[in-house]
Amino acid sequence: MPASDAAEPLPRHFAVVPAAGTGARLGAGRPKQYLGLGGATILERTVAALLGCDWIERVIVVVSPDDTVAATLPGLASPRVAVEPVGGATRRASVLGGLVALQARHGATDDDWAWVHAAARPGVERASLEALRDALAGERVGALLALPVADTVKRATAGRAGATVERDALWAAQTPQVFPVGVLRHALERHNAVTDEASAIAAAGRAPRLVPGTRRDFKVTTMDDLTAMRVSLGTDAAGADGPPWRVGQGWDVHALVPGRPLVIGGVVVPRHSGLH
Repeated sequence: MPASDAAEPLPRHFAVVPAAGTGARLGAGRPKQYLGLGGATILERTVAALLGCDWIERVIVVVSPDDTVAATLPGLASPRVAVEPVGGATRRASVLGGLVALQARHGATDDDWAWVHAAARPGVERASLEALRDALAGERVGALLALPVADTVKRATAGRAGATVERDALWAAQTPQVFPVGVLRHALERHNAVTDEASAIAAAGRAPRLVPGTRRDFKVTTMDDLTAMRVSLGTDAAGADGPPWRVGQGWDVHALVPGRPLVIGGVVVPRHSGLH
């Protein structure tokens, strides 16, 4: 067969999970990606959701250079997972480091797809990931999960509600956000002041496709979010990192001995004997 007639290889799919953040807003004393969630860490649950997609060839977990935790997690021991200590101070820096590692050490090309998924979004559902994959058919720019804004949005002026923002065209971005490796790397290299990958692509003059996600794919930012995620995923609402909330009944028995006051609940009860 002449070389010109050979079919071009289909782009492969790689996931990049930026996990170098400190989780300062959560106030848990350690990075939020390592907090407990149903017998595993948030990071392990997030990676497991991606590993459940057989079309994703490899998951690159980007951690800070001084991270000593990720390499010890059982959920990251899969041969399809690689922990890369190339994270930076921002999401942009971590994703860019992950893309560089993806091409330098894991064989990705400019035309392969990079699925960037936040480490603190373990609730993403399989159906959403499949819908995102299907949206990439014939797509040249890329796509991301997002939710139409349902609440009334106000523009604040000096701490007071000002004008109401028209919400018909507003969407709240989620992850994964999927773009060709080369396109995304180039956009991130050129644009510094971005908060997610889609904003870098937009700054480069391209408009990625919006794919409706679900409310379960929210980001764990506060302790309330962590509790909500535990409930959403059906795990222990307290988990390994919270107080052991339980409701029940109990009883206790003590012998009565002479020569001691009888004190119950801090109240002295007149009696000739007290609790041993």
